[in-house]
Amino acid sequence: MAKPEGWLLLTTAPDQLTAEIWKDILLQQGVPAIVNPEDTISFMGVSGFPCRIMVAYGYHQQAQEILASLQLEAEE
Repeated sequence: MAKPEGWLLLTTAPDQLTAEIWKDILLQQGVPAIVNPEDTISFMGVSGFPCRIMVAYGYHQQAQEILASLQLEAEE
């Protein structure tokens, strides 16, 4: 599956479950986001390999700030 036009790499999550959680948080904040479909292994269930999170062009800065705030919350 080809990467959709207009999507930019935001970050790489350590595994698919983490990537899906981060993607859902971004979506809840109004940021169009997907887990790169080339990184998932659907026939084997959830992938334990790193997965890239992509965001729509124009949302990269907002998405970075949202994930940074999650990291700060986790550290507190």
